Amino acid sequence: MTIALQRFCINRKIAPSLSIEAFFRLVSELGLHKVELRNDLPSGKVTDALTHQQVRKLADRYQLEILTINAVYPFNRHSAEVRQLTESLLKEAQAIGAKSLVMCPLNDGTVVAPQETLAAMRELAPLFEQYGVQGLVEPLGFPQSSLRSAAQAQALIRDAQVPFKLLIDTFHHHLYPQAEEEFSQLDISEIGLVHLSGVDDPRPREQLTDDERIMLTPHDRLLTCQQVQHLEARGYQGDYAFEPFAPQLASWREEDIRREIEQSIALIQRHCA
Repeated sequence: MTIALQRFCINRKIAPSLSIEAFFRLVSELGLHKVELRNDLPSGKVTDALTHQQVRKLADRYQLEILTINAVYPFNRHSAEVRQLTESLLKEAQAIGAKSLVMCPLNDGTVVAPQETLAAMRELAPLFEQYGVQGLVEPLGFPQSSLRSAAQAQALIRDAQVPFKLLIDTFHHHLYPQAEEEFSQLDISEIGLVHLSGVDDPRPREQLTDDERIMLTPHDRLLTCQQVQHLEARGYQGDYAFEPFAPQLASWREEDIRREIEQSIALIQRHCA
């Protein structure tokens, strides 16, 4: 069955040069109704210069649902700064009506013991409950990441007995060598969101960075369309958010963004028809 348009979401990373209103308008004009906002764009703020109420009004005007804010980093290092960042982003999520907050692990080569990650989840979980926001744990597949495995992340969530869900990313799935063999261990019903991007760059897997992440093409080395197929076959019924990162996105015009989104959705829908 073809994946319905209503299940596709657009991460603002695809349009770093557009204002929030221009981004919302573009997504709406494509017939899509879900977006992700970020705290790592040039303004350094989730809502740029807008108030929370202004963002809410714009989302209502363009009939958009704000699925997430990206992201708390590094969620799995216990510190006053991490707790403060988490609470600040949770307040923003609540204020703008965002359903979830993404949580990313330390990614600098430092080893973080599983028990430390588990303890961090337990410490932060009451804050998420307080603000009524869903936590989404996103393993990063980079060799230097402190949490590469989706199966391990899901096991830690279960052991911590916290209501977080897993965020799967097709780029990070590709980077983690054991991801395919561990896929059968995942509880698909506990996946809260899937991030999509593509890579055509020929360099070895372990040398890939966010800079190589583009939208989907027929030459995608991540095999994102096949990853989506596998998720659908296992019964995944949630949303898919496009999250490219390449530096050239900053120079894309609205027509470029529109074309890339439409082409990427068409590729996925053809694979999953």
